[in-house]
Amino acid sequence: MDEVALDRERRIRRALQLLRENTTDKFDDTLTFTAGEHVDPVVAERERELIFGRVPTIVAHSSEIPQPYDFVTLQLPRNKVIVARQPDGGVKTFVNLCRHRGALLEEESFTGCGRARLFSCPYHRWSYNIDGSLRTITRGTTFGDIDKSKQGLIELPTEERHGFIWVVDNANATIDVQNWLGPDMDSILEGYGLADLVAVRAEGFDEPVNWKIMQDAFLDGYHIAYAHPNTAAKHIHTNVMAFEDFGRHCRFIAPRKTIDKWIDVDPPEDESLVPHVTETQFLGPCHTLLKQPDHYQLLTFRPDPVHPDRSYMEMRLMVPPQERTSLTPEKWQRLWDKNWEILLAVLHAEDFPLLRASQTGMGSKDAGTMVMGRNETANQVFHREVRRIMAAADDEIAPPLPAISAGVVAPPVVETPVKS
Repeated sequence: MDEVALDRERRIRRALQLLRENTTDKFDDTLTFTAGEHVDPVVAERERELIFGRVPTIVAHSSEIPQPYDFVTLQLPRNKVIVARQPDGGVKTFVNLCRHRGALLEEESFTGCGRARLFSCPYHRWSYNIDGSLRTITRGTTFGDIDKSKQGLIELPTEERHGFIWVVDNANATIDVQNWLGPDMDSILEGYGLADLVAVRAEGFDEPVNWKIMQDAFLDGYHIAYAHPNTAAKHIHTNVMAFEDFGRHCRFIAPRKTIDKWIDVDPPEDESLVPHVTETQFLGPCHTLLKQPDHYQLLTFRPDPVHPDRSYMEMRLMVPPQERTSLTPEKWQRLWDKNWEILLAVLHAEDFPLLRASQTGMGSKDAGTMVMGRNETANQVFHREVRRIMAAADDEIAPPLPAISAGVVAPPVVETPVKS
């Protein structure tokens, strides 16, 4: 067993010990917040600019646009974009807008990728090469002289790393995913081998809920027995997390109930407990990556371009390719179709109704101050980092805090003024 695997087993055994003691890793302090952080349009605009306009976020798994000329379209907080695989294998992201009169080049879709050697505007048929350069001005002899080299599509900073395509939603920004992840999280993602997987299913959901409420829900191990008594709570223990803080990001292990056979007796040293846990990464600021025993889920949460009480959630299911398994193509497809149906059922029947109601509650004028518990460690890290980025100068990103262990005093949180 290599050192990475040994480390994982040690962390899982620590989670088992927490379960035996009926406790969880926790910070020394609670954290307060206000409803205004989830309903104020001024706060929402600052988040779009200061967070999503400066920080790398994931827009696709590499397998979603595997071949040259494949592309996807989506709405980011600041721009509508086209993400396109280039002939040389690289990836570029463009603002989805014709440089003539501003028409949309490609309709937004989350049903899969398109494929095109050029992008053609439906308004006047100007066209652009896959690299974004302006190819054709229709009836150019009558249009007038312009410098075609300056009228190509606007490009956003893009990088492919660890099987994901990352974009900063600002044409004037730069991107360095390795630096943003930091050495700990970069090493963790490298070890997962995510680039060797395929995104077998992906779907987006436009919800009347602030993006931070959405993200909080999927970092929360405290609500499982109460919000999901007949689904997730049958499989995962509530309020038990072996937690690690990496500054901008964090990781935690939650024991599944199949581990219960080892509550009263120590498991053999040579027996892997990986099948008995879910390992979750918070990739700041807007991703939750879940490592399940046989697959990965990526959840992404983005604010609406205008409304503070709306957001867009994406869910991806990433699995080993069929040819690397012992399953027939039919059984492989049935397995992941069934898994996907279960995930969707829980989202639509349990998560979304609860979160919509939470957003409604946040609209109360006298909501008062609310509080996150010492046990809600990942949620505290999320809010701490949102506030740190928001409080930084406009031309810089706040540096990460040093990694700490759960159970010690949490680093101070920089308060961001908001309207209550």
